[in-house]
Amino acid sequence: MNQDQATKMRDGAGFIAALDQSGGSTPKALGLYGIGADAYGSDAEMFDLIHAMRARIAQAPAFSGEKVLGAILFEMTMDREIGGKPSARYLWEDSGVVPFLKVDKGLMGTKNGVKRMKPIDGLDAVLTRASAAGIFGTKMRSVIDAADPTGIRAIVAQQFEVGQAILAHGLMPILEPEVTISIADKAEAEDILLAEILSNLERLPEGSEVMLKLSLPTVANLYLPLVNHPKVMRVVALSGGYTRDAANAKLAQNTGVIASFSRALSEGLSAGQTESEFNQTIGASIDSIYAASVAG
Repeated sequence: MNQDQATKMRDGAGFIAALDQSGGSTPKALGLYGIGADAYGSDAEMFDLIHAMRARIAQAPAFSGEKVLGAILFEMTMDREIGGKPSARYLWEDSGVVPFLKVDKGLMGTKNGVKRMKPIDGLDAVLTRASAAGIFGTKMRSVIDAADPTGIRAIVAQQFEVGQAILAHGLMPILEPEVTISIADKAEAEDILLAEILSNLERLPEGSEVMLKLSLPTVANLYLPLVNHPKVMRVVALSGGYTRDAANAKLAQNTGVIASFSRALSEGLSAGQTESEFNQTIGASIDSIYAASVAG
């Protein structure tokens, strides 16, 4: 593990940009960016367009380690170049941004109110490639749709199990058991989730650390015990469908939690903008998310 990157991620001021839209979410992301489905005729063309969008964001003057601590990449982005360099190397060497990789392969069907991760086939091979590419850590998402103790226990256990495999490769896992923000029993689900995470942290070997990516909680500072836990490098929050302004307002109420926004980061960006308009828009977005991340 790169110790300069670890120090930055543990102690730095700023947030993590999520640039990891996968095949299922890419058409929506492109649509919000002003590129409709009629603009591409194949998955290959679609991924070319989303990479161009990500590269444009990453090369914006405001997208630097001064305010953006890290960036989560899709596997195909890791395998491509930004600014004439492999993406992870460009982010760290040119921008001072710590690179992460999304490693999950999507979700299984709902059982006990949750959607666990599908099996991650070839995980060891991907982690070996990620290490060679200069990736610092990984991210994997599963979803909680109900305050079901059995389901939440299973989802957290799966996250920690895969997380230990990632730690064994010398990479930092971001565990992401997302609570859907629209469910009626969100607060109850978050209480159960907190207890399960704390229980699993206690079973981690001494000296181990993980990161956590969680939905913004109904009760401000609910996750403070995780922020202060010796086995947690950082707690980051997903925007989860909130607008950027709403997500920023909620984030600012949670001490020690920083943002890891995707849609909220790219809100307002358009393929048709001039470079000046684009850079001004992403710069204002970065400034607002940074302010909310350091407010706690």
